[in-house]
Amino acid sequence: MKTLVVTLLLTTAALPVMAEDWTEDYRILRIGVTSSENEADRMARWEPWRAYLAETFGVEVEIYTAGSYDGIVQALAAGQIEFASLGSSAYAAAWTETEGGVRPILASQEEDGSTGYYSIIAVRCDAGYDSLDDLEGKVLAFADPDSTSGYAVPSYNLVQQGYDPSTFFSATTFSGSHEAGVQGVVNRQFDAAATNINNEVNGVPQRMVSKGMIEEGEICWIWESPEITNGPVTVRTNLPEDLIEDIKQAYLRAPEDAPEAFRAISGGDVATAKGFVEVDHDRYQWIVDMREWLKSRRRS
Repeated sequence: MKTLVVTLLLTTAALPVMAEDWTEDYRILRIGVTSSENEADRMARWEPWRAYLAETFGVEVEIYTAGSYDGIVQALAAGQIEFASLGSSAYAAAWTETEGGVRPILASQEEDGSTGYYSIIAVRCDAGYDSLDDLEGKVLAFADPDSTSGYAVPSYNLVQQGYDPSTFFSATTFSGSHEAGVQGVVNRQFDAAATNINNEVNGVPQRMVSKGMIEEGEICWIWESPEITNGPVTVRTNLPEDLIEDIKQAYLRAPEDAPEAFRAISGGDVATAKGFVEVDHDRYQWIVDMREWLKSRRRS
């Protein structure tokens, strides 16, 4: 009898730590990833992370992408994906669309302890633009209507600073993604583009340089927003609590358990993030309010 008890204890101890009852009902987990870069690069960057989560949970994990931020928001609302990596504005859109049916659990943290990033207005370094005043009557490209740093924050802050995009620029347009906007500036399709940086060494322009998409010194920025809270890892509230907790713990352990995968989703060669911190909805309520302000302006 003693031998049997020891055998059962050893067998139980050998079970995967992450194995929970939810795995019986969720044999496939789908994570949504917003379109801040081109499709091929996005899938390649997230593949190590997909493999890490699949190995951790013992279930199949799929990366879900869409042609726009709204595609990910709608997928969450329709229950087509379980969780997503969202920007702050896309999270606010999902929260509003689902009437509180999603919640944030984690946001990334930089090496210096900060948990935010900045919207910038990028221009060609050789264009002779030194300030926003130099862009009067020029063409500005926003990234996506649901982009925090590529649309909502610059639109809101520019108006507060006396530069109403609807009248200050000769035209505004949506490029479709941050990379497309920056590339359009390099190619002289647009005079300026709204995008984002984490700091002086990590951001959309820096990653594009590291990937060979643009040359060092081609892109400068002449405007920077106040700090924006990093977008959250967002889950559906109707998921089992043990599943949500396992997702949270997998992310929190990633810098040690899967450093290469963590670095890839954090920016690759220019990554400066060190991990994740827990967040709740209150941290993003101002983004919800800002989106309502933008919506009321469009209606008027």
